Amino acid sequence: MIHPVCSDKTIAFYTLGCKLNFSETSGIARTFIEKGYQKVEFEQGADVVVINTCSVTDQADKKCRNIVRQAKRLSPNAFVAVIGCYAQLKPEEISKIEGVNLVLGAGEKFNLYQHVESLSSNPEQGKILDSKIETVKEFVPSYSWGDRTRTFLKVQDGCNYHCAFCTIPLARGNSRSSSIESVLQQAREIAEKGVKEIVLTGVNIGDFGLNGEVGERNREHGTFFDLVKALDQVEGIDRFRISSIEPNLLKEEIIDWLASSKKFVPHFHLPLQSGSDVILKKMHRRYKTALYRSRIEQIKEKMPDACIGVDVITGFPGETEAEFRATFDFLHSLPISYIHAFTFSERANTEATNLPESVPYPIREERTRQLQSLSEKKKRAFYESQKGSRKTILVEHEVKNGFRFGFTENYIKVQVPDEKSVANSLMLVNLDNLLPETLYAFNGN
Repeated sequence: MIHPVCSDKTIAFYTLGCKLNFSETSGIARTFIEKGYQKVEFEQGADVVVINTCSVTDQADKKCRNIVRQAKRLSPNAFVAVIGCYAQLKPEEISKIEGVNLVLGAGEKFNLYQHVESLSSNPEQGKILDSKIETVKEFVPSYSWGDRTRTFLKVQDGCNYHCAFCTIPLARGNSRSSSIESVLQQAREIAEKGVKEIVLTGVNIGDFGLNGEVGERNREHGTFFDLVKALDQVEGIDRFRISSIEPNLLKEEIIDWLASSKKFVPHFHLPLQSGSDVILKKMHRRYKTALYRSRIEQIKEKMPDACIGVDVITGFPGETEAEFRATFDFLHSLPISYIHAFTFSERANTEATNLPESVPYPIREERTRQLQSLSEKKKRAFYESQKGSRKTILVEHEVKNGFRFGFTENYIKVQVPDEKSVANSLMLVNLDNLLPETLYAFNGN
């Protein structure tokens, strides 16, 4: 039975993890708002608290417990629901956390409103509603709005790649997406809200067009290349940004087209994970370093000012000092802009957990520190290379010490005086004053 909703009922969300989680949280929140709930900040306390979890690192359990504890401290009688990747992977574990009323798996989280309404008047401790991930094949569209200047638009979910270190296929299922027309409809809806920039997000967005069965493509959905070409024609959106894409799926024809796009910006995030072909093979990655280098070189040839970010994992089982050095040297040789270095952590039910030659944790962390240092140098060099150029920033809402901030097309952070800028507006700036904190200052003269 669905109980009538009171207009003074409040709900708060706490989101962990990726841009995809933020887009899904926002979509779920809109359902509650449409039904009469008032959305409040987590720190204010609420009648219902929803925690959208992540499973990428080994800290998921600790983070979830801490957030539940905070929620109950703020509102002792709050109804606490936990959703997301960690909820799919470890529902029993979460259900035993004191204060958790409801745990929803991947197939149930988008029906959260119905579950909360039917249970909140007679809450249980740790009720679980989930299903085997193999049965989750529906694509549920969503996008973030109201939290940031740019919007994260979900265009794809799940993954058919079973990399040895990754739990995402276990938490989200097979790759699936909706039709191009459905995505276009959402993009137009976002444009009507006055949003200037959309970030395309998903688990493996280069596989757009698959229908939830391994290897099967829905002809009506088209491909990722078809999608970006269609989005480029959407009126009212000034910028599209691709969040992250596998190097083997960023085809040469796509790079060539993006170089002449009207709206897609020159900013790429290409996960590498290792600069050693031996380790890439153990990880079950679908490319070698030669292909990766060719993609980077093509991007910089076609778009010299492009910003390129890289994901790397340190300390994967079997990674010798020589193989780490190969990764470091490979990254050092590439014209990239920054590195996201992750220390390998064992994840339950992944192949990597059972691989021999485990790397001691202190060595993993030291390798991560070395890559973080390299990243700082790469970022500084990239910013220096842009000195004297003229770019356009999208001004953010937040004001700090009399300044607003914004990012250029190629993801350079710029600060501008509050009195000379307007939030959610595009502003031409000269990149002429690089600060020690690695951002440009623009004084408006």
